[in-house]
Amino acid sequence: MGDFTSRRNVNLLPLRRLIVKKVYILFIQLSLANKGNDSTSGEAFVAPPPPTYEEAIAGVSAPCYNDVEMLTEFTWDDVNIRRVFIRKVYSILMIQLLVTVAIVALFTFCDPVKDYIQTNPGWYWASYVVFFVTYLTLSCCSAPRRQFPWNLILLAIFTLSLSYLTGMLSSFYNTKSVVMCLGITAAVCLVVTVFSFQTKLDVTSCQGILFIFCMVMFISGLVLAIVLPFQYVPWLDAIYATLGAILFTMFLAFDTQLLMGNKRYTMSPEEYVFATLNIYLDIVYIFSFFLQIFGTKRE
Repeated sequence: MGDFTSRRNVNLLPLRRLIVKKVYILFIQLSLANKGNDSTSGEAFVAPPPPTYEEAIAGVSAPCYNDVEMLTEFTWDDVNIRRVFIRKVYSILMIQLLVTVAIVALFTFCDPVKDYIQTNPGWYWASYVVFFVTYLTLSCCSAPRRQFPWNLILLAIFTLSLSYLTGMLSSFYNTKSVVMCLGITAAVCLVVTVFSFQTKLDVTSCQGILFIFCMVMFISGLVLAIVLPFQYVPWLDAIYATLGAILFTMFLAFDTQLLMGNKRYTMSPEEYVFATLNIYLDIVYIFSFFLQIFGTKRE
């Protein structure tokens, strides 16, 4: 029972850390929005001058989202720029997902590899350190994620480390469960992506809801960290996994609409690495939570 409980804690640790990072990013967004509202309300109202002809035909731009440096104005008038940006993001994303699926399949179906990684947990922790460092670098430092080819090199290292973590997590589950969760994840992500592109609902304006949801998950993760070492509670773990799957499904819709350019918040084309990173993380963690909900342990 002690080995099983520690294994559950190892599986849940990256999930809780990522939720903390999501809380940090949303906190930056809300702070910037409130700062802009306060500065606007404190000034006396002055009627703006009429626009020039060039300004009138230039169109309206949407604020770009990510962090302080990315919250700038960008015009999406050229549809080709947006299409190239979206195509680049999803091309890199497909490569990432193929690498992850290949590593998960190797760790799940190949018994010698599966036995080796389960008996050598040091590789897991080394991969987790690499994952966490590259994630913070790409998320918090604008220079590395915009400078070619270092941005793609860091993204490749990040993909391999997270794929190893996901593959090791999958190796503890039944093969049929892993395949079933892969299919469920693919179906859910496809539906959410199509919904995000077709709907008129602006998910990017729901930052407050996502922030509150992240705080609930963060507090729940702290409770699980205290409860699980003493006694494993299956229904409590299932509720946490269900809420996590819902949360990252919402984040997938949120991050997908940031690519579109016609919502309240959008993303600069220079941030294709950051956009790919967010969507890739959403998909991987949706799969991880589905695995905790529907997966059955190996005997």
